[in-house]
Amino acid sequence: MPVGPAAGDMVRFADLTLHVLDNPQPIEAEWRRLEKQEKNSLHQGFDWCLAWTQAHKSELAILQGVAEDRTHLILPLEIVAEKGVKIARFPGDRFNNLNSGLFANLAEPDTEELQNFVHAVRTALKGKADLIVLDNIPLAWRGTRHPLRGLATTENQNRSFQLPLLGDFEATIAQLNAKSRRKKFRSSSRKLEAIGGYDYVCPESSAEKHALLDLFFHQKSERLAQFGLPDVFQPDDVRQFFHRLLDVPAVGLDTPLSLFAIRLRGEHQGHVAAIAGLSRKGDHVICQFSSIDESICPEASPGELLFWLTIEQSCREGAAVFDFGVGDQPYKRNWCTQETVQHDILLPLTWKGSLLRPLMMGLTRGKATIKRNPHLYSLVQRWRAGHSPKGPAPASEAE
Repeated sequence: MPVGPAAGDMVRFADLTLHVLDNPQPIEAEWRRLEKQEKNSLHQGFDWCLAWTQAHKSELAILQGVAEDRTHLILPLEIVAEKGVKIARFPGDRFNNLNSGLFANLAEPDTEELQNFVHAVRTALKGKADLIVLDNIPLAWRGTRHPLRGLATTENQNRSFQLPLLGDFEATIAQLNAKSRRKKFRSSSRKLEAIGGYDYVCPESSAEKHALLDLFFHQKSERLAQFGLPDVFQPDDVRQFFHRLLDVPAVGLDTPLSLFAIRLRGEHQGHVAAIAGLSRKGDHVICQFSSIDESICPEASPGELLFWLTIEQSCREGAAVFDFGVGDQPYKRNWCTQETVQHDILLPLTWKGSLLRPLMMGLTRGKATIKRNPHLYSLVQRWRAGHSPKGPAPASEAE
């Protein structure tokens, strides 16, 4: 259990009364209090969920667990319809890298409490959804066991990858092949200096931020199109979501989204060779997305250079974890020493949900089997690429 209140101060699940809200505003203060706890994911933070639901005009069903007039649990859910079935899921969908829900001072429930909790959830959401899907949940995260670990249904097909930041940058890269890392950094820098140099930039004005985000969308779209892959950032509501996140003011170093880039100088003045979008909550930094433009000096590996610089900055600013998010890709394994297994929780609420649940579980397990087998995964990537002139996408673009 996490360090915090003594066991006697913990609230039992049996003491919770569940409420369902369709508007986050009345419990904003309680929400922000819970989201500050280290064990709770930034993807269930108030600003993240609000930006998503406003961009998508989502129907909400926010589960609030109250005991002794104090909120101890918030599960923010949006209701989406898929093939005639209503699914309740975390706002953010595939753009969430790690989910937890929001919990405070709750003792891990025993089997009976867990069953009673599930019954209470089903009663609270009756008529609102057919199936609850809580995906990408680590059963243990940074020394804390998840309170709902007993409900885990199946392992998610994706794992997430982290690099612990050990006080300073030198100690951090010492976990890796530091000599090789430094050599690659010097080589990248020399190659870019030879064509005029570069700046490591983090725009501060609103106009610059939004222009750089639009450039990311353009770069990513072109890159994915080259390999015949769908552009998950193309829908307008997804783009609105990220633009809304950019408008959320930082609180100290905490921010749902900041942008960083490698911008060339000299004869290629102003050309942006790489972009990364990072989130920070407490000492946890997550790389939400990245893109590269290889039209100029691709041999300099500007994407790798940008990761070096953002990780170095995160070390200087006291972060403890640099998270590359979900998706098993070679560049993540090259940077990361920690791999986090995630699970999905599927709770049927109606007969429709009961029928869909095993189908979704089978699909997830099938994807996991493919992704764990390099030969099968390569075959699938070639199939997805179809007649792309560049052939299968590199692993960094495949997710």
